[in-house]
Amino acid sequence: MLIDCDRCVARGQGCGDCVVTVLLGTPPAGVVLDDEQRRALATLAEQGLVPPLRLTLPESAAS
Repeated sequence: MLIDCDRCVARGQGCGDCVVTVLLGTPPAGVVLDDEQRRALATLAEQGLVPPLRLTLPESAAS
């Protein structure tokens, strides 16, 4: 999964509560996460240790 903050429609209002911003700041080239890393972040978020991923792509980019 490529997390491209520039394409996220929640950018701005959602950044302060997004795991990417909390852990990495706003990465200029995006972040690539494999399935294991995504599961680990989801587990941390479920336990309240980090905020969840807030990535929201435009309708045309989501498919």
